[in-house]
Amino acid sequence: MNDSIRVGMAELKIVKKNEVLVSLGIGSCVVVALYDAVEKIAGLVHIMLPYCNKIKNNANPLKFADTGIAELIRRMVDAGADRKRLVAKIAGGAQMFSSLSSFNKEILTIGDRNVEAVIRTLGDNGIRIIAQETGGNYGRSIEFHSDSGMMVIRSIGHGSKEL
Repeated sequence: MNDSIRVGMAELKIVKKNEVLVSLGIGSCVVVALYDAVEKIAGLVHIMLPYCNKIKNNANPLKFADTGIAELIRRMVDAGADRKRLVAKIAGGAQMFSSLSSFNKEILTIGDRNVEAVIRTLGDNGIRIIAQETGGNYGRSIEFHSDSGMMVIRSIGHGSKEL
């Protein structure tokens, strides 16, 4: 049986062979999973916001796409992953508040902006996205398996999907 390690909002975890990273209740946030298939090293960061320079309270770099992904890459390389072999899978970025007209546009589009920032940051770092399940108006929970690099996404009303 695989060990399961939970990754909460604005957290990052790295695992090796036969472990599973789990992140629950992903709404407008985006989880970024990086994987080195040779070393079987997996990492996951749970991103809440696009860029650290747009927020005054930015003490936790793991909250943001730009600084969170940079830290994930650094820690994976420190754990023995080869940066050139890293590939990404991403999930989340839902528009969870579309029915609340009193919210401003920045809040309504945070999911889309998170996805855009994640895609841009991964591209700027030369990391290819090999699978993604983003957008929509529903939450997700994911498991990311370090033995295979498989991401399992579960959503109420939308079933289960393997990436």
